[in-house]
Amino acid sequence: MRAARLFGFVLGLCALFMLRSAWAVPQVVLVQNSGWMEPFYTDPHSQFKPLVAALAGSVAQPGDALVLAAFNQSLPGAPSPRALLSEQVTNATPTHVQAALAGLDTAKKPGGAALADTDLGEAVETTISRVLDGKGGLVWLVTNNRNSPNNDQATAQRNREFYALIHKGAAITKALAFPLRMPVQGQHYRANGLMVYVFAVGQDGARALDALLAAGRVQRVITEPPARLKPLDRDTVRLVSRKVENAPGVEFSMDAAGRLRADVAPDARTPSATILWQLENTMYPYTIAGAALSARSMLGGENRPILLRTNTVTRLAPGRAEPLTSTVQLPVAQLPGKWSLAALKSAGSAYVLPGRIELHLQGQKLELSQAFRERMAALFPGDPLPDIFTPPADIQASTAVLPVEVHVHYGAGPLVALLGGGLALLAAAAGAVYAYGRPRKVQLVVEDELRTVHTRAGATQPIYDKAGNEVARLKTTLFGHQLLDLREGAQVRLGR
Repeated sequence: MRAARLFGFVLGLCALFMLRSAWAVPQVVLVQNSGWMEPFYTDPHSQFKPLVAALAGSVAQPGDALVLAAFNQSLPGAPSPRALLSEQVTNATPTHVQAALAGLDTAKKPGGAALADTDLGEAVETTISRVLDGKGGLVWLVTNNRNSPNNDQATAQRNREFYALIHKGAAITKALAFPLRMPVQGQHYRANGLMVYVFAVGQDGARALDALLAAGRVQRVITEPPARLKPLDRDTVRLVSRKVENAPGVEFSMDAAGRLRADVAPDARTPSATILWQLENTMYPYTIAGAALSARSMLGGENRPILLRTNTVTRLAPGRAEPLTSTVQLPVAQLPGKWSLAALKSAGSAYVLPGRIELHLQGQKLELSQAFRERMAALFPGDPLPDIFTPPADIQASTAVLPVEVHVHYGAGPLVALLGGGLALLAAAAGAVYAYGRPRKVQLVVEDELRTVHTRAGATQPIYDKAGNEVARLKTTLFGHQLLDLREGAQVRLGR
């Protein structure tokens, strides 16, 4: 029965399966059209469809895979989700999305006039397992958060089940929620706002979502900050260096990518540095009610504890920061000396030693910020949604990682000196080779006869008298000439 209900959805997306190997990370936009969504469709001033069209057109770029589908609750003869559009994104896709949404209206249950119910969990599970086939992708869910399968009025429990799916489901690696104000009035219901969820499936999906956020493609349409649902155990805080003390020859700065950069003079051998940080809570909408802090530095193969002046954090609201002072051990033993091969190779630039700083929050207690609760109460009056944003009890620790690069700047002096010495040696060697190989003339007297002999350094040649008898041997070196094996009574001498 379950497979039959999904048949229409899967059939409508067959092109996605046939072409997925040629596409980038696919994106699926799920639009709720159950009865609870009636005012969003019937209010003549509703910006619901324009919002969905603008969002899909912004996050999906040419070459991406895009699927647009409506969802409510799957019943025999009425599969959910139902595909509205499935294509490889082109410049015409925004127009296609608008056309697909133009005819979308609230759905009715098969065989009657009753409006369809809503099953958020079914829509997400079906998309992950059947459309993405468990592979990486992004799932966008546009909903009013009324999760009521089979017209179940226990929406708080249903929302908890949906929230458990997000946190317990291994396939979802990252999840964000964007609460938006959108007051609408329909014939049966009225609403103040809606929620846009995005679920990153797999590591590919998480990287794609990070890239979307970094490029500002979501913020072009949705200016509200995203509420983080998952993960809550990493990158919950951010360290920003403010000042460095007691470290002559060492300067710290943050680059555009968020890495901590330490610029170190080649003669700096300070064993440690006092760094004053700003510890910022990046986990909107959660307040860090309390946590124990510890930190370590992994630099140049060294793993050292970082001494923190304050070992606890309390009541740190999202987006707020508080000062944190630390003493960091610098990897001076791992830095090459200025006459080392590594230093000579880096002359005129910088020798880079990569590493990281890890900040651990133990016994982490998170609370939904009061400002967020008030915002949710205004957007979804009477809805128990804020209660289910409470983090799972098993998430009691988190780790923030700060990439670090140590840059040691070596001047060109040692390299120039080394090159100069090398050139001098080469010149001396060349001179020696020339001196060794050049022809030489030697004058000597044999039996009162002046002779001129042509020779080279290293050569030894016989000397004969007038009768043709060998009377001596002439040896030539770089430093002069010498007669050897002079026969007794022979009249041979060097010079005139």
